[in-house]
Amino acid sequence: MQTRAAAGEGARRYTSALGAMKSGGTIIGFILLVAVFGMMRPEVFLTFGNLRNVLEQVAILAIIASVQTVVMVVGNFDLSVGATASLSGAVVAQLLIGGQGIAVAIAGALVVGALVGAVNGYLTAYLKLSAFVATLATMTSVSGLAFIVTDGTTLFGLPQGFMSLGQGRWLGLPIPIFVAIAIAVMVWFVLRNTTIGRRWHAVGGNAEVAKLSGVHVNRVRFLAFVVAGAGAALAGVVLTSRLASATATSGDSYMLLAIAAVFLGMTISKEGTANIGGTLIGVGILGVLSNGLNIIGVSTYVQQFLTGIIIIAAVAFSRLGNKGVS
Repeated sequence: MQTRAAAGEGARRYTSALGAMKSGGTIIGFILLVAVFGMMRPEVFLTFGNLRNVLEQVAILAIIASVQTVVMVVGNFDLSVGATASLSGAVVAQLLIGGQGIAVAIAGALVVGALVGAVNGYLTAYLKLSAFVATLATMTSVSGLAFIVTDGTTLFGLPQGFMSLGQGRWLGLPIPIFVAIAIAVMVWFVLRNTTIGRRWHAVGGNAEVAKLSGVHVNRVRFLAFVVAGAGAALAGVVLTSRLASATATSGDSYMLLAIAAVFLGMTISKEGTANIGGTLIGVGILGVLSNGLNIIGVSTYVQQFLTGIIIIAAVAFSRLGNKGVS
């Protein structure tokens, strides 16, 4: 009896310690990153100008990671968000070059992104394909469409009014930062305070129980992918404005980083679930890591290697935490 009681007490202590590590370890890691780079190059890293640069660099990622969070709350993921951003950026550029107004061009790009999300949602929710297979196939097709739209070239000649979206400043900060904040706040509010947000959480927690409770599981999943597609399209529009050009691959690299950011954020949750606050911390970690490594002269190849290691560590730690609290 005493042995079993001691074992049970040990298990409870392990679970409690693991929960504390999960909730605080990622935040501590972020603080340590800032401290390390700050000590290595304080005259560069610890300046307002560099902080502003970091925020501007991660603004696009923050938008894509925020909407990726919605899909991962439902229990899926979307591999096509980077390609969707590229395609939508190409669409808005072509519409503007063709003489369409800024509002019409942006609306057209958002519709394209939402349609890509609708395809993903239909394949995943209604045809019951795995999210990996469905969104991988969509990513490939969308990438091909982006090359068709751009004809494999870089699109220039965008109007100045449009470029103010990505290059303009408000209160001394780049506008993309405020766009990213607005999207993150919207996602947080919807997930926390609306019926659809509660249904997304319910489906991600246990789809069968949610279905028995009257939730239209397929419709809920479908809508999550549409939101992800539209959000990725908005990121592509802002990126095109910031770069003053569009290519068929301009947004592709954000897919892996967005998933990494969400997985990093999942380690903060005791349940190991996607959450917008954790996602933003994950975005911050990736942004500080990239910025700091650039400042100390580390090559982009090493940065890619480290990003992969971070993803593996985040997923493993999250799964370990789930096993420990189950």
